[in-house]
Amino acid sequence: MKLAHLHDWDVSYQEAQRIQQALAPRVTLAPLPRNICLVAGVDVAFSKADDLFFAAVVVLALPELNLVEQRSARTRCRFPYIPGLLSFREGPVVLSALRKLRHRPDVVLLDGQGLAHPRRLGLASHIGLWLGLPTVGCAKSRLIGEHEEPGRRKGDWTPLTDAGELIGSVLRTRHGVKPLYVSPGHLCDHEGARRITLECCRRCRMPEPTRRAHLTVGALKRALLGGR
Repeated sequence: MKLAHLHDWDVSYQEAQRIQQALAPRVTLAPLPRNICLVAGVDVAFSKADDLFFAAVVVLALPELNLVEQRSARTRCRFPYIPGLLSFREGPVVLSALRKLRHRPDVVLLDGQGLAHPRRLGLASHIGLWLGLPTVGCAKSRLIGEHEEPGRRKGDWTPLTDAGELIGSVLRTRHGVKPLYVSPGHLCDHEGARRITLECCRRCRMPEPTRRAHLTVGALKRALLGGR
């Protein structure tokens, strides 16, 4: 899959922030198409001992969520851990895996933030601009924002806001379990982000594409580092 080239990744902390501030106005919120067929899920694993990042991309076909394709990649870590700049750590390996795809997904779900970010450019938004595709951030924890607790049933949600701005949804994806922090990445709106997330959640808290990507990247990491 061909991707745009927006910037280099080997940059300083200050330059990374400037890049985020320059790219954030390019993020577009738009209704997600109704005829979604292929959904990709992305997850990343890190080996601190080896300073390696692993990424897996799994493409599933709706409505049955059958496996269509899966790809993976690994790279050396080149950027330190700094809150709010996760995409500069994980972005290169995620894009390396996405470049290998033969099928172009209709939407990509990432285990991370989209709009729900201090500079409105979380991992899902950042990757969405590189892809030129709809992306959604499905995070297990909150980075910023305030919210009330949603109802206990699947599909219940409450707004996630920051200084009065709607930046995401706190969405219950399974009855009685902790909610997810779902936010549009790029070329998607809040309603569409909630809808596609719920459509991909079956028996687990996480959407099936990112859940399977998580299992795949974990197996990849164990296989390559299992001899340690």
